[in-house]
Amino acid sequence: MANADLNLLTALDALLAEGSVAGAARRLKLSASAMSRTLARLRAATGDPLLVRAGRGLVPTPRATELRDRVRELAQEVQAVLRPAPGNSGVPATDRTFTIRANEGFVEVFAASLVRAVAERAPGVRLCFAPKADKDVRTLREGLADLEIGVVGETGPEFHVQRLFRDRFVGVVRTGHPLLALTEVTPERYAAYGHVVVSRRGLAEGPVDKELKALGLARTIVAVVPGFRAAVQIARDSDLVALVTWSYLRSIRDDGTEGVVSFALPVRTPEITVSQMWHPRMNADAGHRWLRRLVMELSRGAPAQRP
Repeated sequence: MANADLNLLTALDALLAEGSVAGAARRLKLSASAMSRTLARLRAATGDPLLVRAGRGLVPTPRATELRDRVRELAQEVQAVLRPAPGNSGVPATDRTFTIRANEGFVEVFAASLVRAVAERAPGVRLCFAPKADKDVRTLREGLADLEIGVVGETGPEFHVQRLFRDRFVGVVRTGHPLLALTEVTPERYAAYGHVVVSRRGLAEGPVDKELKALGLARTIVAVVPGFRAAVQIARDSDLVALVTWSYLRSIRDDGTEGVVSFALPVRTPEITVSQMWHPRMNADAGHRWLRRLVMELSRGAPAQRP
């Protein structure tokens, strides 16, 4: 046949195993008439009667006897292919490398705990963190990355997106900075100092500048760096004011880093939603589902409140 019907394979297996149309019909939950029509189709497809009348029952032809074991194996293979993979909720059992595309901030905050958790729960799994220089989703679409984590931009309708946590920006200055000498950090006092900002694309202005502009103010950008670590280090060793996420600031505090103080911004900035995104072809993959659950578990405790 030009287009083989795999349903016939299952039906032939049932007929040869039961030795009767009625038995095969019960096994496949079909009517006897439907099973009889299926047997007629099988006879036409194979060019052999397959089952012939012998008294009140049916017996297999030599061709049917020859096919019985092979048909049984093929039917089992088809069923195995078409049923859900075993262990969909389990840890990946074989060596596997997952490529996670994420910005420097996420890697600095979560990579250590994620690598540690993977090493403990699935020693055969490797993680490869790839830089996220832009929000282009082609790496996911082309299979160059398994998972993308960060602030999601334009994704395309086919992608799956799951929110991990909410974050916000805070200001950071060195201990003893004159900006914090008074009780209140006003927009005017905030804008009066030089600033170091973080941008992977080298952009100097952002939401803070938009809010300051609405108040007739502007800050002086002295330095633009690609990551939070460099911004905090510069702020610690100068009078410049840095802008970082609260989740990042908490992570370096946990590491015992001293010499900087955080403060709530004197202008309102949009809350940041950090998500994980993946292509639909990975949605049902057991190992990928395990990784997504692990990322969600480790991200669940990320802070969203102001310092």
